[in-house]
Amino acid sequence: MIHRILGTLASAASQPSDERQPTPAVRLDGVTHEYGATGGRLRAGEQRTVTALRDVSIDVQPGETIGLEGPSGSGKSTILHAVAGLLVPTSGSVELVGTDLTPLSTRKRTHVRRQHVGIVFQHFHLLPSLSARANVALPLVQTGVPKRARRKRATELLTQVRLGDRTTHLPSELSGGERQRVAIARALATDPTVVIADEPTGELDTATGDAVLDLLTDVGRERAVLLASHDESTLAVADRVITLRDGRVVADGQ
Repeated sequence: MIHRILGTLASAASQPSDERQPTPAVRLDGVTHEYGATGGRLRAGEQRTVTALRDVSIDVQPGETIGLEGPSGSGKSTILHAVAGLLVPTSGSVELVGTDLTPLSTRKRTHVRRQHVGIVFQHFHLLPSLSARANVALPLVQTGVPKRARRKRATELLTQVRLGDRTTHLPSELSGGERQRVAIARALATDPTVVIADEPTGELDTATGDAVLDLLTDVGRERAVLLASHDESTLAVADRVITLRDGRVVADGQ
């Protein structure tokens, strides 16, 4: 009897667990991407391409900050564009919270991006004629949020990034660090699952850049964050750093 019970327990222990692994916020699986290129002498009918990514596979979990490093042309920005649904890779799949973007139409990819992705650019990309609050509220206009709710959300976000007293200022009236904080607040307007940032401190001095990185670190506690940078201090805030060379992942600091 005892042997039978022990056998039953051993059999149960060997069964796979029903607990499912959490869905990654971002998953790239075997992604290759080629850009068409022109120039040079080509024979009739020939087409020159540049391979930006080669069989790249990456998972990013919610609450994880990932750094992407590598020289110019290594594929960092192409990964960010693929995650944002701004391009469809030549092969492989790109998933956001379990949704594969690659078979979707441009319209549907745009819809998913507006729901799930916030973007922070190196050069801020704020509209010069709009106030800080109006710039932050802009993504909410695109999703049909009523004006009063947009203003309230934008004001709250600017307060969170310590710009509550700058809501009506134009970008030209703000410092570089303040403009980047406005850009981060704008990226958070739709409460995205994923935030991507391309050289977020590239236009900032060291002290201001450190403040922006602190803010992005806070953001990353609740979301997946992908940072592309050449700067070691920027990459130092990442939970892990992925190194790219010639479109390939050559190191993944898991």
